[in-house]
Amino acid sequence: MITAVELGLIYAIMALGVYLTFRILDFPDLTVDGSFTTGAAVASVGIVSGMNPWLATVLAFFAGMVAGTITGLLHTKGKIDGLLAGILTMIALYSINLRIMGKANTPLLGEETLISPLRAAGILGSWSSIGIFFVICLIFVGAIVWFLHTELGMAMRATGDNQEMIRSFGVSTDNQKILGLALSNGLVALSGAIIAQYQGFADVGMGIGLILIGLASVIVGQAIFTQRYIWLAALAVVFGAVIYRLVIQLALSVGLEVNDMKLISAILVVVALLLPKWKGFQKIVKTFKRTPAAVTAKEEVGTNA
Repeated sequence: MITAVELGLIYAIMALGVYLTFRILDFPDLTVDGSFTTGAAVASVGIVSGMNPWLATVLAFFAGMVAGTITGLLHTKGKIDGLLAGILTMIALYSINLRIMGKANTPLLGEETLISPLRAAGILGSWSSIGIFFVICLIFVGAIVWFLHTELGMAMRATGDNQEMIRSFGVSTDNQKILGLALSNGLVALSGAIIAQYQGFADVGMGIGLILIGLASVIVGQAIFTQRYIWLAALAVVFGAVIYRLVIQLALSVGLEVNDMKLISAILVVVALLLPKWKGFQKIVKTFKRTPAAVTAKEEVGTNA
C-alpha cells in the first residue's frame, strides 16, 4: 500500500498536467500517452550516458513541452481538430521515443538517479518517502495555483471558459492553447522521467492508456472533493491520483490480474462520472459542505421561532 501511495503521488504530477488541459483549457489532449514515454526516454538515455540525473529530468520536462507545442501548433495553426492533433502527435512520438532510446527498453539498474539517495538511506517504501513525494506535489500544486492567478493564467482560464469573450479583449487564444499544452505535457513528461527512475527502466509502451489514468485521477478526485476553488481542485487531483493507485492495488490484492488494470480504470472513471449525478451522493456532498456557522444560525432561527 505504501508503494501504491508513492506511485500515486508521482503520477499526480502527470494528473496535474491533464488537469490543465482537461479542466482549465477544456481540451481533450491525447498527446499524454506519448509525452509520458518521451520524458522517461530522455531522462533514461541521459542518465545512462553519464548526465546528471537532475539535468536529465529537466531536459525531459522540456522535451514534453516541445511535444505539447507541436500538438498546439497542429490545432491552432494547422486548423486540425484538437483530438486528432493529439492522436497524430502521440503516434509520431512512438517512433521518436524508439529513436531516442535506440531500443524498446532502457534499464537504469546500477545508475545514479534522483531516487538513489532515498534507496541508499533506506527510506524508500516508508512514510518518510511518502512525506517527501507529498511535499513535492504540494510545490507543484502551489506553482500551478500561483500561475493560474496571474494575468497570463487567468487569460488561459478564460480561454477554456469562453474563447469568444476573451478574444474580444485582444487575447490570442491560440497562444494560450499552445502554452497550456506545452506546460501540461511538460508536467506529464516530468512524471514519466521520475517514474522511470523509480522503477529502474524506461519502456516504449509505458505510456499506453495513460490518459485514462490522468482522467481517472482528475475526475475521481474532484467528484469526491470539490472544484469550487482552484487550489482545492488542484489538490483534489493529487488525492485522486493516490486514490486511483490504492483502488488498483486493492483490485490486485483480491485476485484480479495485471491485465485487468485498464478495465478497472475504465470502470473507475465511469463510476466517478455517474456518482455526482446520483441524488444520494449529492445530498452527502451538501451535508459536508454545510458550515458549522450555517448550522448554528439555522438552529438559532428555529429556536427563536
